[in-house]
Amino acid sequence: MTVATKYEHITLNDAGVPFIKNTTVKVVELVIEMKAYGWSPEEIHLNHPHLSLGAIHSAFAYYWDHRSELDRNIKEREAVIGLIRGEFESPELKEKLEAKGLL
Repeated sequence: MTVATKYEHITLNDAGVPFIKNTTVKVVELVIEMKAYGWSPEEIHLNHPHLSLGAIHSAFAYYWDHRSELDRNIKEREAVIGLIRGEFESPELKEKLEAKGLL
């Protein structure tokens, strides 16, 4: 089940996570791309042609109106990535991969 929002192209799932309507694309994912790559809405559209510019702009409007909540979510994601990297980036593994010419 999804809940309509005042943003035409944005819906919230049961957990309250904002998505582009009728897609699996989370608003926070577009924000991360904007921040990581410096992409404009038009560049995001080029990389996600299935999303309309209206949907992309609606996602950013939602972001700016809920910035602290979504920024907190981004920080949580970064923390999880850091933990995963820590588990898989060991000096021993790097040494083995270098010895095999894979790094």
